[in-house]
Amino acid sequence: MTFLHPWVLLLLAVPVLLLWSIVARGAGAVLPFDHQAHTKRRWLRWVLGVFEVVPLLLLAVALVMMAGPQTMKKPKAERLLTNIQIALDVSGSMSGPRYRMASKAIVDFTSAREGDAFGLTMFGSHQIRWIPLTRDLAAIRNAMPFADPEHQPMHMSGTAIAAALRFCRANMEAEATEGDRLILMVSDGASSDLDGGENEKVAQELKEAGITLYHVHVAEDNIPSEVVDMASATGGGAFTATDAESLRQVFRHIDKMKPAKFTSTGTIPMDHFRPFAILALALAGLHTLGLLGARYTPW
Repeated sequence: MTFLHPWVLLLLAVPVLLLWSIVARGAGAVLPFDHQAHTKRRWLRWVLGVFEVVPLLLLAVALVMMAGPQTMKKPKAERLLTNIQIALDVSGSMSGPRYRMASKAIVDFTSAREGDAFGLTMFGSHQIRWIPLTRDLAAIRNAMPFADPEHQPMHMSGTAIAAALRFCRANMEAEATEGDRLILMVSDGASSDLDGGENEKVAQELKEAGITLYHVHVAEDNIPSEVVDMASATGGGAFTATDAESLRQVFRHIDKMKPAKFTSTGTIPMDHFRPFAILALALAGLHTLGLLGARYTPW
């Protein structure tokens, strides 16, 4: 055990000197006011002496606590950062129930991933970097009403997935300096800019940037094969969700596939007040008991 302010321990000389004055004190004058002889009770003298010393012990414990006792803490697990960029399709076809379903799932997912960094990109025919990577996940949740497709301009009505993923990749490379990188794309349609092998080029770019892609398809039709192949090539996956419950299951599945990682941070100094606090409470209780009668009378 070490102390943060060891010089405070020098003040322990004060209670030690006071304790010596009590121990070295001789017997007081006997005043038999009842004019009767009394037997000597040495044990009573020792009991009263103990109760008289308790305040000095309390002072000593207080000084030790003021010195800041510390002990080396055992290795603990620290959460490693995961950077998650949400790419949310806000084209016209995503309005209504699909958007409300996706918005609720994103809110639940961010609530379950406290400690990670999230960013939000809205895309249609163009891309909007709405929120950069941040650990303040309330910012993501509060942004959901503004991402409603019904509030977007006309030029966002289309779907350009390849452009959106490249946009997210560039932002993540600039912002994510540490930890895993993951893009979570939520969309309901196909994209013509993935044709002609462009999906393979995008997948290769994501792999080189160390980014895993997960796609959530919120529509009744099949997931476009270009998207499935692209997500699989990065080590991720593509899933279909047609209702709120299936969408929640998909997000829970992604959470299990990409769980939070922890690492040992080694030993660190930690405040060690607990045993001294317990001792102080015990001494305070003993002193209170002594005040009920086990003390010298002032006359």
